[in-house]
Amino acid sequence: MAGVSPLATGTREGRWRSQDVLLAVQPAEDRSDRMKSLLAPLALLVLSPAAVAQEPAAAPQLTAQQSATLRCSAAFAIIAQGQAEGNAAALAYPPMKERGREFFVRSAARLMDEHTLDRGAIQELVAGQAQDLADEGAVEEVMPACLMMLDASGI
Repeated sequence: MAGVSPLATGTREGRWRSQDVLLAVQPAEDRSDRMKSLLAPLALLVLSPAAVAQEPAAAPQLTAQQSATLRCSAAFAIIAQGQAEGNAAALAYPPMKERGREFFVRSAARLMDEHTLDRGAIQELVAGQAQDLADEGAVEEVMPACLMMLDASGI
């Protein structure tokens, strides 16, 4: 297909799109009007302040306590998963499915309120902590302090 124009095949991938068919069969003056009507909303979108490229929100500055609760939430999730899979090292800890989940929910709600974060931001923070714990092999290292924090929470 090297010598065949994109118009003959519809698109570079060889598929027709309805816009291509409509533009190809319209007289030139109608195509010009159609293109203007398609470009007007696009121009408004490009020029609107909401369309200005935004950088992803920076991670919030967390206190030591907030960082510890996030790290423990991640550790509890890792242990709960290990317990569900029958991992012997994870089973050495108290059951984490219920208490660990409740600890996470309360901690996440508090962080959302204190930093006006949404669920997606909380998930990213906890996932980052979980990845750090896994990369560092530090789950067992943080668990004693996390268990004390869990007991002190009253959950």
